[in-house]
Amino acid sequence: MKKGLLLLAALSGFLAVALGAFGAHGLKSIAPPELVAIFKLGVDYHFYHTFAIIAVAFSGHWISSKLLDWAAYLFFVGIFLFSGSLYLYAFTGAKWIGPITPMGGACMLLGWLLFAIAIAKHPGNKS
Repeated sequence: MKKGLLLLAALSGFLAVALGAFGAHGLKSIAPPELVAIFKLGVDYHFYHTFAIIAVAFSGHWISSKLLDWAAYLFFVGIFLFSGSLYLYAFTGAKWIGPITPMGGACMLLGWLLFAIAIAKHPGNKS
């Protein structure tokens, strides 16, 4: 198990809950519904990838691979770029932020791929 990753995932989860609560309560009073929906999408993916980081951290108990480290790194970068850009867009409405979001999505996809490769390459039980 990777204790540092679990700590970072716990902090990421805390941030996701705080941002989700703000989006559900505070943002509704200052932003139009379409921007609130975009913010909520950012929170959803923030949560999904926080859970992915937890899975990677626990996988380190059984799998020893640098690919797990890279997968976790890419999940964090993906959260920052994908969810972060959606949060920023919901606050500002600035269209220039749009191209950042797919870069975060690509990081998330690559993180999942590396996670899968680390699992597939592990010489453990083949069941």
